[in-house]
Amino acid sequence: MNKALGLLKREPMLTVSAAAAIAALFITPPSTQLLRDIDWHTLGTLLMMLCVLEGFKQENVLLPLVRLSLKTRTLTGLSLFYIFGVFFSSMFVTNDVSLMIFVPLTIFTFRGGGKEQYILPVITMENIAAVRGSLLTPFGSPQNLFLYSRFGISAGRFMLHMLPLCAGSALLLTVFVLVLYRRGLKEQIDFDRSRLNTEAGRKRPLYLGLFALVIFTIVSRTELWWAAVIIVLGAIVCLDRRLLLNVDYVLLFTFLFFFVFSSSIAANKSIADFLSSAVAGREYWWAIGLSQIISNVPASIVLYPFAQSHSGLIYGADTAGLCSLIGSLASVINYRIYVREYPGQGGKFVKVFTLISWAFFAIVVIPGFLLTAWEM
Repeated sequence: MNKALGLLKREPMLTVSAAAAIAALFITPPSTQLLRDIDWHTLGTLLMMLCVLEGFKQENVLLPLVRLSLKTRTLTGLSLFYIFGVFFSSMFVTNDVSLMIFVPLTIFTFRGGGKEQYILPVITMENIAAVRGSLLTPFGSPQNLFLYSRFGISAGRFMLHMLPLCAGSALLLTVFVLVLYRRGLKEQIDFDRSRLNTEAGRKRPLYLGLFALVIFTIVSRTELWWAAVIIVLGAIVCLDRRLLLNVDYVLLFTFLFFFVFSSSIAANKSIADFLSSAVAGREYWWAIGLSQIISNVPASIVLYPFAQSHSGLIYGADTAGLCSLIGSLASVINYRIYVREYPGQGGKFVKVFTLISWAFFAIVVIPGFLLTAWEM
């Protein structure tokens, strides 16, 4: 019991999600339908990525990417490299996966160069990049994938409607980086290359192959995702089972508890009846607001049956991740990666995250709302 309480004290996000899940079960009693409504697909994909990226870390798979980033000697160039690495990769491998790849590299590189004071601002902007880059494509984020599959429009038309938000966000992110380094745009970073472990891991081909399988599972949207989970876990159990001891299960259970909460809320008839009369014509603001309670993926699922404006719903869902950690569960991943490296610094993360993200949100929220008049 003491160990459990100690874990909850050390992991505030886990504590919040667990409390929310327990509270929601009093709103909607547990049932087999509730279990079916949990997004097991996302949880399975997350588990695969956590395992594979732990393997990448163990086998130095991403060393070439670190070397490439170090060719940009200035902090401005290095930050732009990582931020736009997230921005563009999130369009194809989803926003959470891009953060799981680039945020650890950012921490490693800035720490190795003695520039740790810039880590929080940069990974916060990477979070913004993940949220705003992924909105361009139908499969850049789970909420995009869900809504696109129901809108009945072509991929080209979808991307055309998302392009103004994406392009404007890219320009604004560049401005934010220039403001961050305004006192020294050419400030150098001298990375301690002795920190680079150049030894090639013998299991590197295994994890590259498993990563390719995970990406195929995400992009193809196959319903056989569960088979990919079995293959990934089976391969690791057979060839590298000790790796499973290092997987971030706290993040996995945080997601699970949030999904229990959102599924319970969505299944409540009184809440559904209220939404049927309240959402129509206010989809943009409802998507932003509800996402701060249950995150943007379940909010999209809950609101879709009551929405008249497709543009309002998806623009709001894709803007919601700028408001809070819960607004997009990709932000929870970012938070979790940081506090694993800097235990006890969760409050500092939230402070910097909120300051920068809200500044960005304040600039883009009204243009996003005006764009909702352009119906898909």
